[in-house]
Amino acid sequence: MNILITGANGQLGTELTNLLPNAIATGSKDLDITNRRHVTDFIKKYKIDFIINCAAYTNVEKAETDVLNAVKVNVYGPKFLAQSCQKMIHISTDYVFDGETNIPYKTTDIAKPVSVYGHTKLLGEREVLRYAHESVVIRTSWLFSQYGKNFFKTMQKLGREHQEISVVGDQYGCPTYAADLASVIVEIIPQINESNSGIYHFSNKGKCSWAQFATEIMKQSNIDCAVKFIPTKEYPTIAKRPMYSVLDKTKITETFGFKIPDWQDALARCITSNVR
Repeated sequence: MNILITGANGQLGTELTNLLPNAIATGSKDLDITNRRHVTDFIKKYKIDFIINCAAYTNVEKAETDVLNAVKVNVYGPKFLAQSCQKMIHISTDYVFDGETNIPYKTTDIAKPVSVYGHTKLLGEREVLRYAHESVVIRTSWLFSQYGKNFFKTMQKLGREHQEISVVGDQYGCPTYAADLASVIVEIIPQINESNSGIYHFSNKGKCSWAQFATEIMKQSNIDCAVKFIPTKEYPTIAKRPMYSVLDKTKITETFGFKIPDWQDALARCITSNVR
């Protein structure tokens, strides 16, 4: 099977490339997913059988003013990929929800994004499911790893530079170790068919606030830095974010049959990996 990994330079793409060394891994310079002709020609040239789309416009703040480019990457990109290959896994986000609840979101819950980023990701999901008949959309949250730019690495850096940092303590979700998500994706690929196509949720097990996540990062990294919990209103941003975006993983565990590690355990493994 010829597998294409888009967004291969990101956190998840890098982890997938490590697990699938024979896959064709592309970044934006190798494949412009916003160009329909480029996508079609690329798929034909390399005889792609399966796509894992990790490419995305993920700058939540910038998307509020750079709407056109966010739409190109998050909506048209997935559409062109799905039109060119019937089998794919597309990565989406917890930001398709408005966060106005305190119960983990199921895949059947109505999506109500409150940001341009979330809205474009939702539209991208719909394009994939519309055109790729053997496809799985995986919504995930708070991705972290030893690769690229992410909250985990930022907290480690700030913690080593300061005695105290302030982190939002009233937004709740669940961290996702990119390596765990990559392993799940590899396991799912041979099982996908028309009967189990659809939307799934995956993150590590449990929930926390950003401040609780930061506190655990300091603790497990042996960094002597206090974390001050602050409300969202004290950290204003251009884009609105869901206050609660914990994802219910029941569907993905029951359909594909695997156990999900706690986020604290995942963090410990990431830190150990980071020391290498």
